[in-house]
Amino acid sequence: MTGLLLLDKPAGITSFAAVAKVRRLVGEKKAGHTGTLDPLATGVLPILFGGATRLANYMPDGDKEYITRLRLGIATDTLDITGKLLAEKPVQTGRAAVLSALSAFRGQIEQIPPMYSALSQNGVRLYELARMGKTVERPARQVEIYDLTLLDAAPDLPLHEYDLRVRCSAGTYIRSLVDDLGRALGCGAVVVTLRRTVAHGFTLAQCVTLEELEASGADCLRPVAEILHTLPVAVVTDAQAKRFCNGGALDFERLPACTGIAEESPAQVQTAAGNLLGIGKARAAQLCPVVVVGDCSEC
Repeated sequence: MTGLLLLDKPAGITSFAAVAKVRRLVGEKKAGHTGTLDPLATGVLPILFGGATRLANYMPDGDKEYITRLRLGIATDTLDITGKLLAEKPVQTGRAAVLSALSAFRGQIEQIPPMYSALSQNGVRLYELARMGKTVERPARQVEIYDLTLLDAAPDLPLHEYDLRVRCSAGTYIRSLVDDLGRALGCGAVVVTLRRTVAHGFTLAQCVTLEELEASGADCLRPVAEILHTLPVAVVTDAQAKRFCNGGALDFERLPACTGIAEESPAQVQTAAGNLLGIGKARAAQLCPVVVVGDCSEC
């Protein structure tokens, strides 16, 4: 089975656990996710099945969008509400101060990744070191915040809590952003809820919940070609498909609909029926296979 599933990940489980649940519901052992979400977080989690897992590096990373709720006045070791309380301070700022402080966090900024993250140092995940009570130096990384908006207050919003919409570059940590904002306000802040609404070009509207997946199973899978929607397409004949699936390069002069691709640039290779065979790269006037997901026996 080869395909893509867009899961609306629920809160309270890791991305790995979410994939394990999905594997059982779909009935496919080989699966992997892109763009890890914290257990606290919900929202867009693309999951690849079968041969599609080999295409993960070709998915457009792209911008991401989140809706987060923050609470002022506290600091924790995880930078969110689930962590160990480290400090608590009185809050003497209000909505106007929060709105004013946001301007310093728009555009290109530097972030220090949180200790509770999936980044590795010397082959060990930072969160594993954090659980052992260890803290290590992490170099600051440049990220970009394209949009940072203070949303209208919900009727049931508790005191000193605020909702933000964040549109940002890949690699941005919302927990670090909220922590830095709390430091700027002088009272600390943590993430209370976090929902990813856009990732890899996909939106929440395209996602299914675990409950919907349980009812529909593999019917929720999407075509693999959707993973590669930013890449050009080379449509091949049956003979070319067989050659490609068996590792043979294709001459560009025999692919009139797929010309002008820069050297070493990737392209999708599809049949006339729209079935994805894999990824080819332009090399010396040929499209050479680098990833094959099609079944050679069917070519």
